Amino acid sequence: MRIAYILTSLGIGGAERQALLLAERMAERGHAVTVVTLRPRQAEEWATSLDPHYLGLRKTPVSLVGGLAQARRILRSFEPDLVHSHCFHSNIFARLLRLAGPAAPLISTIHNVYEGAWPRMLAYRLTDPLCRRTTAVSEAAALRSMRLKAVPRRKCSVLTNGIDTAEFAPCCDRRARMRSQMGVEGEFIWLAAGRIAPSKDYPNLLRAFSLVRAARPAACLWVAGEGSGADLAPLRALAAELSIGDRVRWLGLRREMPALLDAADGFVLASAWEGMPLAVGEAMAMEKPVVATDVGGVRELVGEDGRIVLSKSAEALAEAMLGMMEAAPEVRFALGSAARQCIETRFSMDAKADEWEALYRLVLEPDR
Repeated sequence: MRIAYILTSLGIGGAERQALLLAERMAERGHAVTVVTLRPRQAEEWATSLDPHYLGLRKTPVSLVGGLAQARRILRSFEPDLVHSHCFHSNIFARLLRLAGPAAPLISTIHNVYEGAWPRMLAYRLTDPLCRRTTAVSEAAALRSMRLKAVPRRKCSVLTNGIDTAEFAPCCDRRARMRSQMGVEGEFIWLAAGRIAPSKDYPNLLRAFSLVRAARPAACLWVAGEGSGADLAPLRALAAELSIGDRVRWLGLRREMPALLDAADGFVLASAWEGMPLAVGEAMAMEKPVVATDVGGVRELVGEDGRIVLSKSAEALAEAMLGMMEAAPEVRFALGSAARQCIETRFSMDAKADEWEALYRLVLEPDR
């Protein structure tokens, strides 16, 4: 097959990483693959063995028209059998491309429970005839999209995210090195990962951690995620107000996530909304006990192999974190082992690539 992937950018984010992993897996399996990104090259991007095309779009009608013309030329030259777009902006862009004339079948993927307010849902609804199939990364995301009539039930499928279980595998030596590098002695380290954004609800996490810290002074919280000074300033101020500023480390954008996960003792997600959080799956693959809020596809991913609590409740999150810390080491170890087994069995990237290949072939059948 000849497959064209359309992404908004290659910036450091879960959806971008997932789309690139899938594109690379398809290329490894012998398919011809090209990647088109709407935005210019970013200062920080995921590394890829592929050779992406950057359209360099700006938020103007002229730029959009020029970008559509450029993308059309790229696709005409590549001659894809199908096109696969990811996230709202790329999904709508890819649908508009089809207005220029006959084109390859299009699959759109929704990566979050919340992809925007009603104008975006209306845009999905109006452009749906231009798309052959829409997929969502979780049942929760699919159900919400169908409930809002952004996607018709008959055209919606769920294909969850996949985890690279070879890259995300625990290593005792790496844990010792990273803990030494980070100056960790006997502290219990909680790791949170994700962009500094409203969806991650870091204020909720800080309030929960302040309760944890009051009961267990040896606890520390690391936050690995990209964020501007303007985004971080109110969070730092809140941490200081809660008297936990000295126990919270803002790590910024970090690429060595397997090593950080090795060094951590537990992983925590405090999000207000999600699709299918890649960071949680990666933590599970690294055999980390997980505490997470019950949003998006978290329950589908974690199941019984972690602790799930109500969102926007610092008290519930803190209680689960403390419960995990107070559990016997062998209990946490068993939970982590079960979590990795779950990822290997149900969410490995190779298994997901098989599912995507099957869907691609289904979409390409003449009567579909």
